[in-house]
Amino acid sequence: MNLPFPRGWRLFWLLSLTVLLMSATILALAPDLVDGLRQVIRATARSSLALFLLTFAASSLAVLLPSPSTRALVSERRYLGLAFAASHLVHAVAIYAYARVAPELFFNGRTLANSLPGSLGYLMILLLAITSFRAPARLLGPRAWKALHRTGVWAIWLVFMLALAKRVPMSPWYLLPLGITAATALLRLAAWWRRRSVRGMARARA
Repeated sequence: MNLPFPRGWRLFWLLSLTVLLMSATILALAPDLVDGLRQVIRATARSSLALFLLTFAASSLAVLLPSPSTRALVSERRYLGLAFAASHLVHAVAIYAYARVAPELFFNGRTLANSLPGSLGYLMILLLAITSFRAPARLLGPRAWKALHRTGVWAIWLVFMLALAKRVPMSPWYLLPLGITAATALLRLAAWWRRRSVRGMARARA
């Protein structure tokens, strides 16, 4: 199938450079650096969420809605995942810069407890990104690689859910991304049940 967008590393670079261009544009148009960094943090959180959900739901969509498009999405899952990691790297750089420029605002109300989920999320993103390359994946071994990636994506999903849920009191608009994120988990569970049912029927016919 000829996709209407680049594939492989070209797709990765296109998405990553788009996030960088978006961030640079926001900073250039912002009235001041502090406001610009806060806008970049929010914008890259959204771009990261979108890229993560595409990666997280890709294989489930291919099982539940098999088509050339969903199969193509699965084939590009590695590069979508790496683009997600790149987007969240820009997010992390913006957070670091914000903490340096406006420490009194950044650390206001921040505790070790409320920073722990985000730190865990970054650790998982780093591990998944590193093991997306052949040499580290080979060193880890197929069974450990599968366990790490399965655990890692669910941990990242949970971090996004917690981050969105705690912002709902600030604005009901956060219910929309919260609902979409929750729905991707239901998609994965439905796909797991579908695979299990298919395997069960195959064993019954054997």
